Amino acid sequence: MITRRAVAAGLATTLIGLPRTGQAQDSLGSEFLLTAKPARLKLRPDAPGTAEVWTLGDSLSPVLRARPGQELRMTLRNETSRPLSLHVHGMRGPNAADGVGGLTQAPVFPGQSHESRFVPPDSGTFLLRPCILGGSAEPLERGLSGLLIVEEPRAPEVDRDLALLMDDWRLAEDGTLAPFERPSEPAPAGRLGNWLSVNGGPTPQRIEAPPGGRLRLRLANACNARAMRLRFDGLKAYVIAVDGQPTSSFEPLRASLPFAPGTRYDLLADIPAEAGARGAVMALIGDGMPLVEIVATGSARPALPPVAPLPPNPKLPDAIKLQNAARKDLVIKGDPQSPTVPWTINGAAGNASGPPLLKVRRGSPVVLTLTNQTAFMQPLHLHGHCFRLLHALDDGWEPYFLDTVQVPENRTIRIAFVADNPGKWLLASTVMERFDAGLWTWIEVT
Repeated sequence: MITRRAVAAGLATTLIGLPRTGQAQDSLGSEFLLTAKPARLKLRPDAPGTAEVWTLGDSLSPVLRARPGQELRMTLRNETSRPLSLHVHGMRGPNAADGVGGLTQAPVFPGQSHESRFVPPDSGTFLLRPCILGGSAEPLERGLSGLLIVEEPRAPEVDRDLALLMDDWRLAEDGTLAPFERPSEPAPAGRLGNWLSVNGGPTPQRIEAPPGGRLRLRLANACNARAMRLRFDGLKAYVIAVDGQPTSSFEPLRASLPFAPGTRYDLLADIPAEAGARGAVMALIGDGMPLVEIVATGSARPALPPVAPLPPNPKLPDAIKLQNAARKDLVIKGDPQSPTVPWTINGAAGNASGPPLLKVRRGSPVVLTLTNQTAFMQPLHLHGHCFRLLHALDDGWEPYFLDTVQVPENRTIRIAFVADNPGKWLLASTVMERFDAGLWTWIEVT
């Protein structure tokens, strides 16, 4: 469990300003060398030991920023002991750059490097994470994650643009990483941590802003398995993008949002005009745990214009012709309590050498019916595309695009998209232990 003692230890360290290793590094450019390598970092300040993590470069949670329209060159150099690959979660780029080791590229073995080149088709907030068939859970738990931000041509006026990558870690009492379970269970539930971090540092992270100011918060969930809700206390928060794609700005219902592994939100947060006013981003775990504390300091800034939505992405379809859609039903099964009921989709674990779940021509509308016949919420991510969440009667869709969706336990949902990106694309669990155990399938767009 994540305990109040653990949160208090992080709070004390954050507020007194002690140095913290593993801070996120922000870099702007078009060429990035990401060296995955072991490091020992003290994640929990009140523990004597250090954790053996794997960093991308010299820090946990690096933030890469790129300008729109530029070709990106991203090189993964593997100095760890395990084969790796790196997926840009949410990027609708070319299939060859999707970073699925064992499906779209060969794994990057220890001592090797792999370069991806692509021009990002969209602006937005994207998650960097391992994606190698059968071997993603441990690299992610050791810290191999980050953010890629492709800036808009004209960004909203804000005082600060902040990338915030949430993670949890399962630590022993001495601060080392708890042992990894052997991947012998047919349906592992997923590794839940007992220590929360933001950008690799303890929580809550303190952010200062002028009274009456406005922040852009880019929130991403890099946990192996922890789904939570976020709540915004003392702030006027407006969602302007979901999973990297612009949406009509809206205030979260009851000031909270669902936050499964792989999910991203861009928000504008208005700070109260009184000096010393405080706000917080809370993880609704137990009685609630502060992830970020925002404090109004200094002189009040001039009044800002009203919050306005980002321009819609013109590369995404205004409408999907559901009447012409190729349709496929998917049934998810599995029981972590049973040694004989593994994770499956339509009765089988993922198989890159077998036939695709669905094969469609480029430009075809597709409707997938996702039925979760398990006792666990199932977060799923579709690679290379964005989709709409359909209404229950299949007569319309929610007013935002997604690439990651939660299918509630013992429920059915439907998603629709235009298959406009050729290649082999995963539909996979974002709980990494379930993904490693085969809770994935793939579609082919020709």
